Amino acid sequence: MKKLTMILTFVFAFAGITSVFSQGVTTSSMTGKVVNDKGEPIDIANIVAMHTPTGTQYGTITMKDGRFNIRNMKIGGPYTVVASFMGYQEGTLENIYLDLNKTTEVDFELVESSINLEEVIISYEGDDFINSDKTGSQTSIDREKLEKLPSIARSQQDFTRLTPESDGNSFGGRNNLYNNFSLDGSIFNNSFGLDYATPGGQADAQPVSLDAIDQIQVSLAPFDVREGGFTGAGINAVTKSGTNELKGTGYYFFRNENMIGEKVGSVTAKNYDFSAKQFGVSIGGPIIKDKLFFFINAEAERRDQLAHGFVADDGTNTGQSNVTSVLESDLIAVQNHLRTFWNYDPGAYQGYNHETYNDKLLLKLDWNIAKNHSLTVRYNMLDAWKDILPHPEAVGGRGPTSFRMPFENSSYRIFNQIHSVVAELNSIFSDRMSNNLLVGYTGFRDKRDPHSEPFPVVDILDANGNIAITF
Repeated sequence: MKKLTMILTFVFAFAGITSVFSQGVTTSSMTGKVVNDKGEPIDIANIVAMHTPTGTQYGTITMKDGRFNIRNMKIGGPYTVVASFMGYQEGTLENIYLDLNKTTEVDFELVESSINLEEVIISYEGDDFINSDKTGSQTSIDREKLEKLPSIARSQQDFTRLTPESDGNSFGGRNNLYNNFSLDGSIFNNSFGLDYATPGGQADAQPVSLDAIDQIQVSLAPFDVREGGFTGAGINAVTKSGTNELKGTGYYFFRNENMIGEKVGSVTAKNYDFSAKQFGVSIGGPIIKDKLFFFINAEAERRDQLAHGFVADDGTNTGQSNVTSVLESDLIAVQNHLRTFWNYDPGAYQGYNHETYNDKLLLKLDWNIAKNHSLTVRYNMLDAWKDILPHPEAVGGRGPTSFRMPFENSSYRIFNQIHSVVAELNSIFSDRMSNNLLVGYTGFRDKRDPHSEPFPVVDILDANGNIAITF
């Protein structure tokens, strides 16, 4: 079975007006007020905010009430913000960090330069919880949390479960297929829509390495018109970008049967051979300082583990919890018959392993075209496959149960391949007018290859009419 799904998303937002297509958000905003030492607003004060790691600058001026707004800013930081006006001493605030799709408030109090003071009095207010620009119930997971909090599966579900209304997949009690996933603002759902919510899930693979994620945001009831298309939650992940500093990471995770115990209480269970390996590298830095940056992440995962824990009844283990009602003598007879008369080996009937394989790659370029204008282009791919047992319910049920044993070759291998490209142009024209242009393409290929090919799948029924053996 082969399936090719192509998603072309074109989203244009101008001066606060968005198209009918929902999208994720990849930027942050900053607002604030500039007053003098008497508390009076300063009109037409100059505001410059600089993203220190990349040298990206954003600028605007205050309105009559002294307030300013800057939209479409890079997430993270640190930022250095400078407020200046003729006749007043310049005010500077440093180490300001911006969260994804949140508005941070930065206020200044400037002192007249004609007064001889040794220091400038500056006040800063940032409130992530009580914020007039807050856009509904949401959870933000920044880079610091991603790096410090434990993760068992190195997946975004280990972090989205921090949302009080969620278990990591379901939000507000809704099935995870009712969520909307986006990567760098581009919709990234599994369009097949019957099993896993994100592409790659059928092969038990994450579409993007956790090491490439900068921030994750979960929105449950957003007021932002740019977000929609879900009744569960909108989950938006933004990938990392390069900076003026050349830096990289490397990692390797490994587990095998020697790292797992064999006994729980008085019950002893043998550990069969298995291994799980995950390794990757990331590197990012400048191509042209303060102008053009790159980020690259590559990751691979290999797993080899027991397909299932059921065993046949050999006459000495009858009644044990993992022993089926299928006799081992019957399985051996079927196996010998297929090998002798059909020259076909159905494989083992118990104790066999399944494999999981996936490779990921992400490339990202960030270009500061000019002040208040930036372009981002991101490409990512996933090449993944996984061995899967026959379905326990479909076609009467063929998966292993207490009364059924499938041979090794009754399994199949599922393949997931993804190629995705997204380009985003952010422009700021004034504190009232901004533009976001997002163009994305995602190609998702899904196919399945049975291990028994070209031999057909055959079922043998027991005396009760239930499927007992599959090969």
